[in-house]
Amino acid sequence: MTPAAPTLDQIRSFEGKYPKQLWSLFTIEMWERFCFYGMRGMLTVFMVTQMGLGDKQANLQYGAIQAFVYAFTFIGGVFADKILGFQKSLIWGALTMIAGGLVIAFSPKEMFYIGTCFSIIGTGFFKPNISTMVGQLYKEGDNRRNAGFSLFYSGINLGALLGGAIMIAVGKNYSWRMAFALVSVAMTISLVTFLFTRRNLGPIGLSPFGPGVSATRRRVLEVATYVGSLLCIPLILILVKNSRYTDVFMYTIGPATLLYLGWEMRKFNREQNKRIVAALVFIFFSVLFWAFFEQSGGSLSLFALYNLRPEFLGITSVFGLKVDPNGFNNSANSLFVIIFAPLIGIVWMLLSKRRLEPSSVVKFGLGFFLLGLAFMIFAWTKMFAGPDGMTSLEIFTLGYFVITFGELCLSPIGLSLMTQLAPTSIQGLMMGMWFLASAYGQYVAGLLGAGMSSADPEASALVKLTAFTDGYQQLGIYALVAGAVLVAISPLVRKLMRGVH
Repeated sequence: MTPAAPTLDQIRSFEGKYPKQLWSLFTIEMWERFCFYGMRGMLTVFMVTQMGLGDKQANLQYGAIQAFVYAFTFIGGVFADKILGFQKSLIWGALTMIAGGLVIAFSPKEMFYIGTCFSIIGTGFFKPNISTMVGQLYKEGDNRRNAGFSLFYSGINLGALLGGAIMIAVGKNYSWRMAFALVSVAMTISLVTFLFTRRNLGPIGLSPFGPGVSATRRRVLEVATYVGSLLCIPLILILVKNSRYTDVFMYTIGPATLLYLGWEMRKFNREQNKRIVAALVFIFFSVLFWAFFEQSGGSLSLFALYNLRPEFLGITSVFGLKVDPNGFNNSANSLFVIIFAPLIGIVWMLLSKRRLEPSSVVKFGLGFFLLGLAFMIFAWTKMFAGPDGMTSLEIFTLGYFVITFGELCLSPIGLSLMTQLAPTSIQGLMMGMWFLASAYGQYVAGLLGAGMSSADPEASALVKLTAFTDGYQQLGIYALVAGAVLVAISPLVRKLMRGVH
């Protein structure tokens, strides 16, 4: 006899530090992160070495693709809130991403953009809903929430570590076709894991429709959502292939989103709306953070390709595999997250028990200070360069070590905050807006990366090194300033948060 699904109260009344559902959710998300970070780590390298794009155009194209990936998480969050529910949205997203991987694997150069469109839609329906379901595992005010999100963040970065290291290695050394096919394999594992464990989620993520909506009407709206998302592919293809259209899209989607949120806010009371305004402050600063941080897939990826020595602590190969700076660029951050995220979560919990835990806005400020220091370290790699323009992989990795702690002060905390500050009925919308902020961050990251790239495709490695490191120094200064502003306004933001720490 199949055991009954748990009630929401049973799920939230768990003992210990973490609910058992957390483990299956981060396993499901882990495989999606395998695909996302694997693809992110390959994009600029693939476009430059296989599709013949120049450095500037590759950075702009990277920013456009990543911006659309995150922009569609907002759209996916809205449809999950209003029509599909989080569980069905996740299933549809996984199926679409599986299709996208197969399309690109069939013909990487010719079908690259079409397969990317499938992946954009799939990620949009998949990504915001896992994080929202994690937030719903906890009662309001449960101080174990941030620790749970930190562990979740650590778990899913195992996928990022594996995907970032494996997919670029397979693509560069064996077959790009095989590398893209790994997306379908990983997402199939993710989907099967969810289907086998979804019963443990009980009512979390089920249909948002009340009993007054007939089963026929629900079905019609769900099918219309599925069909409509596929009909969007030609439009997305036009936008993705022509990065100049990205400007129009990004200038439109942001204001439209704020107008829609304003319409939704009329339903809530004054205290709830103050919390939503606080959430918007965090969302705005996250745009700046990701604009800098996401140089990882753009300019830092090209920096690793052109300017880093293929050796680490004197080692040039491990088990017969050559040290690949792009592999370090793609996976070092994830490795550090896996190691330190649980420890950071425990530190926050211990400080909370002693009433010493800093507020979320101060944590954000600290994240920017660490981000600024990390980019200063990336800039300082210039001091270790030879006349050939090649510099130290060890110093570069130290930069990622520092940036990881900045990320851990912001990203898992931000995910947790969206589920605490947003009223239940728009949590999918607010989580989508959090990821939409990442879309703007990716968009700006592409522009910044293009600005740091040499216009001359035949420029020497030394010229490229100077352009990149000068740019990283500027980003470091801007990040430090943003951190100071956040700390300065922290008292005001805490008042808006109305008791949410």
